[in-house]
Amino acid sequence: MAFDNPIRYEKNFYNFPIFFEKNRVFRVYTGGKLFSEFFGDDSTDGFYPEEWVASSVRALNEGSTDEHEGVSKIRNSDVYFDEILEKYRKELLGKREDLGILTKILDSAIRLPVQAHPDKAFSEKYFNSKYGKEECWIILATRPGAKIFFGFKEGTTKEDFIAAIEASENGGNAMEDLLCSIDVKVGDVIYIPAKMVHAIGYGCLLLEVQEPTDFTIQPERWCGEYKLSDREMYLGLDREQALECFDMDKRYPAPLESQVISDGNGVLYESIINSDITTSFTVNMVTIDDGFFVFHNSAAIYVVIEGEGIISGDCYYRDVKKGDYFMIPHSAVCRYTVSGKLKIVECFA
Repeated sequence: MAFDNPIRYEKNFYNFPIFFEKNRVFRVYTGGKLFSEFFGDDSTDGFYPEEWVASSVRALNEGSTDEHEGVSKIRNSDVYFDEILEKYRKELLGKREDLGILTKILDSAIRLPVQAHPDKAFSEKYFNSKYGKEECWIILATRPGAKIFFGFKEGTTKEDFIAAIEASENGGNAMEDLLCSIDVKVGDVIYIPAKMVHAIGYGCLLLEVQEPTDFTIQPERWCGEYKLSDREMYLGLDREQALECFDMDKRYPAPLESQVISDGNGVLYESIINSDITTSFTVNMVTIDDGFFVFHNSAAIYVVIEGEGIISGDCYYRDVKKGDYFMIPHSAVCRYTVSGKLKIVECFA
């Protein structure tokens, strides 16, 4: 029997892989056209350029009254992910208090505002949150000329930065001119430490794994043709407080190289982000070529980025293909395998 969604067939749904409804999220920048090939739909560029994957995090969109904005629904149900995480925490997460990550797929048709994200100490001080917003990106597809902006150029001072912030009131690229730029290609992995200045440039379809918040300090007034409010720029802080979120000297190498965990029997298992880089999350790549991979990490999120295959186990099977994503709950660890010819990103805290 092929299950489309176990919650419809099985009372103990947390013993099965969990799939989700599509979850496009409004942003003030435009993009989304590259979703059409990745998800196999009819997406075009617009103001829904992000797919929040297996999300229990609410989006911080100014003026929104939707208490579930950004939160995923379980496939073929009206059940929100945060609700079942609260009700079945032990079965879904084991000993964890919460999921601990937010995974997104986004496509940028313009350069995003220059920004930085808080570390845990900043978030605790100003937002009463135990999470900051470290993140990493995996480039999935590009438009011609795709690039990112990553770190201040050597010699840039805080006075230069403040002058660029003030110049941004009238538009232009004064802020961008202070940053290093990197041309990107499919497969590149970028790790963005908290407090490091950065901006996603035009033309990047990427998978983002991050701490589970929507905290962004973006002191550039304009996002394309959209004028940001002070709150959208500074999240309710005054400018001097907000600018504590930027470490002028922070640097990090990019792109990163993967490390082989295991290679054999038709499965290449590689580490992309591990505890040598951050303790906030782990990201691995699973490449399957007529082998099979056992889902052995608790409360992990999986995104199929290439190919197709079959998940099977415990009288269950389901076809999966590029663009599909799902969670393996704690109660389902080591009970299911995936086989075929496909590439999957594995994410967990």
